[in-house]
Amino acid sequence: MAVSLIRLGLRSVAFNLERSAVIISSSSAQNQFKLFHTKPVCQNGVCYLQERGEELETTISVLRRYSKHHGRPEEDRRKRKQGQDSDSDSDSDSDTECKTLERSEFWRRKMRTVHNILDVDKDGLISFNDFVLFGERFKALGHLDDNQAKEFSDIIKLTWEEQWGAIDPYNFVTVEQYLEDMHHVLNDKTLKKKAHRWLPYLFKAVDKDKSGFISVKEFKLFYQCLGLDNEHAAVAFAVIDINGDGKLSMKEFVKLGKDFFFTEDESRVSKMFWGPLIEI
Repeated sequence: MAVSLIRLGLRSVAFNLERSAVIISSSSAQNQFKLFHTKPVCQNGVCYLQERGEELETTISVLRRYSKHHGRPEEDRRKRKQGQDSDSDSDSDSDTECKTLERSEFWRRKMRTVHNILDVDKDGLISFNDFVLFGERFKALGHLDDNQAKEFSDIIKLTWEEQWGAIDPYNFVTVEQYLEDMHHVLNDKTLKKKAHRWLPYLFKAVDKDKSGFISVKEFKLFYQCLGLDNEHAAVAFAVIDINGDGKLSMKEFVKLGKDFFFTEDESRVSKMFWGPLIEI
């Protein structure tokens, strides 16, 4: 009888121990489940996980993510123009387009010049905010109607997203990355056609009298929006106005703007379009 009672007592103790273990294990699992599935609350780069009314603080190290075409898949980024050279590009009638993997130093100087222009705040990097400020300069002239101004803003945003990906405060484009990006754009037939669709809006923005042509005086407005002075505008206009009629049509303006990016021919007058080239 005594032996039976002892055995019964031991079984009871073992059962209670197992039950306690299950409860503890279950509680721990629930806590862990709750921890992993609790939605974080983030403020000023610091995220908090709410656990039983207490805040478990986790500091997030915010790194600048320099643009590396992260708006496009990796395999698409690395795609070269192999297999595309046989296709003609109706957007440009230049017979000196860059079709090789290596670009000339002349072309690189031109791209550095444009990077400097688009770097409106002059911090050495292009951001979406620079793109917005660039557009605001032209819209501030007051020559675009409401619909044109909205279309211009939409195209600026779309161009950024297609070429440089995410719109966020930490997405920047360095000079070298801009060179690489533009090399990729010009080797991609689809992107190439879209890359400079905002040029007509620059023309309309400086066509003050809405005549369909811009004079040297209106071309100076263009250079002012680029952050360049009137002297450079007068010199450039005299060079690019090949027929000497004192005016540029939209077709001439857009062609010059595109040709600046497409050609490596140093004799082309389009090299003057975006102002004096940056010295190395």
